[in-house]
Amino acid sequence: MNFKEGEVLFFNKPLGWTSFKVVGHIRYHICRRMKVKKLKVGHAGTLDPLATGVMIVCTGKATKRIEEFQYHTKEYIATIQLGATTPSYDLEHEIDATYPTEHITREKIEEALKQFLGEIQQIPPAFSACKVDGARAYDLARKAGGRIEA
Repeated sequence: MNFKEGEVLFFNKPLGWTSFKVVGHIRYHICRRMKVKKLKVGHAGTLDPLATGVMIVCTGKATKRIEEFQYHTKEYIATIQLGATTPSYDLEHEIDATYPTEHITREKIEEALKQFLGEIQQIPPAFSACKVDGARAYDLARKAGGRIEA
């Protein structure tokens, strides 16, 4: 692999790592192996530290392609627990409310999921990697105890 000329790499971001930490870790190990002090490395999308998922990381001249990857179609796979919510919509906080689930059928779930097919306008939750006034929404939400809208 020629990291200076540019490579496109795919990493499964670990739970608890920031996107910045992933890039730094990759840069450190590549530079060490190549015996260079500096290498351009960037990613094509920030994930919340409490999210896992594929991150596209580009090196060298391939960093010019980052914007191209940001506009690709995305697919999301989730594991959910029906009948329970948390303030952050994830596992960062304890369950704060529970609801009955006996009425929920596979057919109702499949019908509800249809609204997420195709192109949609997503409203990000307060605990997201979107920037609000120059700061990450998840940082603002954690400081405010989850009481802001992104």
